[in-house]
Amino acid sequence: MDMKRKFSAAFLITTFVAVLAQAHEFWMQPDKFRFAIGETAKINFLVGENFVGERWSLAKHRLLRLDHHAGSYSEGLIESVNPGEGNNLEIKFTREGTHLFVMQSNNAFIELDGEKFNAYLEEDGVEDVLAFRKKNNLLDKPAKEYYARCAKLLLQTGTKTDDTFKKQVGLPLEIVPVKNPYAVKQGDEITFQVLFEGKPLPFTMVKVWNRKEGTTFMQNIYTQKDGTITTRLSNAGAWMVSCVKMVPAKEEGADWQSYWGSLVFGF
Repeated sequence: MDMKRKFSAAFLITTFVAVLAQAHEFWMQPDKFRFAIGETAKINFLVGENFVGERWSLAKHRLLRLDHHAGSYSEGLIESVNPGEGNNLEIKFTREGTHLFVMQSNNAFIELDGEKFNAYLEEDGVEDVLAFRKKNNLLDKPAKEYYARCAKLLLQTGTKTDDTFKKQVGLPLEIVPVKNPYAVKQGDEITFQVLFEGKPLPFTMVKVWNRKEGTTFMQNIYTQKDGTITTRLSNAGAWMVSCVKMVPAKEEGADWQSYWGSLVFGF
């Protein structure tokens, strides 16, 4: 390969990686999904593509909230977080039932040139913002963005399930199962509702991920008018439901504010 071709290939790879850097999903990843009473869950905060993650660059001041809910019980966990190389969070289960972990980050900032910003809007289905940029002849203009993570994780202890799964916790962008994922069987359909600022989010692209034995399956589904999507739990393994919502920024310093939501569970 001559130098010109090498440069072109390197440029394309660099551009592709830069686009994906903003498109990365974020989620909480446990060492497993079902536990016995007395066992300890090890949970990490991951960011990555294709439901394959690397450790998020974690600092405690970037966590706005980190909570654990189990029935009527709840506790804050920010002070329990390990920001180092070990497991980010370890928690011993003393209650049987479904457990919900909730994380919200503070805002981070990114600035992208027009082409990269447009590409990521298209990739993640942020079609209203892309349409706005087209209508206002802004496609070649750079964009400044604040973004925040809104992640949820469901785990199960013992065999007794409960209603913790459907607890609405007030995240800006929140994904709520209509049924408890740990009370349905592989092959069943399950419905999720996406809420933005507490209200159903209609006509928004949602990605449903399943990772089993080293292979990732993904589908794009658009929410209905009531903010719901329905999918079939066709495989065992880890599952994630994720989406992005972007609105004009209210704070100075950026054009847009985005929220990245995820919900993880597994069999």
